[in-house]
Order: sequence, then structure tokens, then C-alpha cells
Amino acid sequence: MEKLISFIIKAEKGFFKKPDINEGIYLTFNMIHKPALLGILGAIIGLEGYKENEKFPKYYVELKSIPIGIKPMGDENGNFQKIVISYNNTTGMASEEAGGNLIVTEQTLIKPAYKIYLLIDLTHTNQKKLYEYIKSQKAEFLPYMGKNDYSLWWDRNEVEEYEFESIVENKENFIISTIFIKKNTTVKEAKEDKQDFDLFDFSGLNDNQFVSFERLPISLNEKLFQYDYADFAYTNFRLKAEAQINNLYKLDTGELVQLN
Repeated sequence: MEKLISFIIKAEKGFFKKPDINEGIYLTFNMIHKPALLGILGAIIGLEGYKENEKFPKYYVELKSIPIGIKPMGDENGNFQKIVISYNNTTGMASEEAGGNLIVTEQTLIKPAYKIYLLIDLTHTNQKKLYEYIKSQKAEFLPYMGKNDYSLWWDRNEVEEYEFESIVENKENFIISTIFIKKNTTVKEAKEDKQDFDLFDFSGLNDNQFVSFERLPISLNEKLFQYDYADFAYTNFRLKAEAQINNLYKLDTGELVQLN
């Protein structure tokens, strides 16, 4: 038996570290992504994190099959405010090259909040436990927004449960409430793709409409032990009926969401 629920996670600050470093500053993804979110879900039900090199943590193994949708909340056209924070490590444990004094600079999200949609299989023991814990606002470990300095919370009164149906084909132009994968591409194909905006219906254009793009992790590569990525979009534009968007679900609220 499947249940489709949503809940809103929020924090005062957040940091979802990008693997690359830009001129001495650690950058953050704007959107939370599925690998980071699985860590949060694992903390809620008390699953272990990383313990050994080249071995996936228990929370990832147990929960990676859950289809997940993400919608930013309180954002500005899909983007959260960011500041840069520098930390001064004077404990004497820093590198000799830094003279024992290491300055770490991080780009940080301000008041990030996301509505998380989960399609939960209640026949799966840990998924059923997750369903029960989210609805009762309970957690085994303290979940945090990408960094243990930034604890997060949610309100049980904001947990919603939906009737839903899978959408194979749209017969008219449509809006997706969540971020969504534009299409599955290789790096080469993504560079050559000049048709990003062919998805959108620009009729009736007004000043309140927006679209934002971000390349986000979707999973951990089981051979390379690093992120696999996809190109995501978030918009309030209608998409053309012929747009090929996979994994869409229609909720009883009328919303369309993509769950990956």
C-alpha cells in the first residue's frame, strides 16, 4: 500500500556543499537534493550514517527507492537569500601551512524551507516507520539542513496526505508545483541542447512569472562513490502539453508534482 504525503522542513540557515571549491569559498546548492534529503529522513527514523569508506550508509541503502518531490517555500522566484560566513579555527589543529590558524569561508542559505513530497510504501518496514514519525513530528536523531549547526524542524499540523494518480500524458498545457528534471542528458548532450525554453508556454507573459535552473545530485554512483546529476527547473510558467516530463503525479488538490 502506498501513501503520498508532504511536510515542510525549515531552518534558520542551511548549507548543501557543492563538491567543487571556488577561490577558497565553499559553495552551496540552492535547492536541497535527494541524497541530502535521504540523510534527513534517515536521521528521523534513526538509521546509521557513513561508517566505512566506499560503503553506502544504511539510510541511503534503505531509503533510496522512495520517490521524492521538492518544492521551495518562502523563496524568491526559486532562489533563497545567501550570505558568506567565515569561521576562524584557532584550536591549533589547523594545517602548518596555515600557521595553525585556518579560515573557512562558506556560502550559506538564509531561512531555507522546502515542502517535501514522499511516495511511501507501507509494506516496507523503514518507510512505514518514516510515515509514522513524520506524522507525529518525531525524530530519533536531530535532523539538520546540510550541516549539524543548522538543525531543522517541521510542524505536524502542516503534514498533508493526498489521493493521487500517475500521469502518463498531458492533453493540455500544465504547471508543475515542484522542481522537475527537464530531461535525462549526458554532459555532452546538455552542452549541445539549445531547446531548454521550448518546454514553456510564453503566451500571456507577465512580470510575476519566472524560471530558474540548477544542476543537482539525484543519487550516489555505485561505482565511483560520487554524485550523479540531473538538470532541474523550477517555474510558474505553464509547460506545453507535448513536453516530455517523466514521473508526474496529479494530487487531489489539483497540483502536479514530479517524484524521483
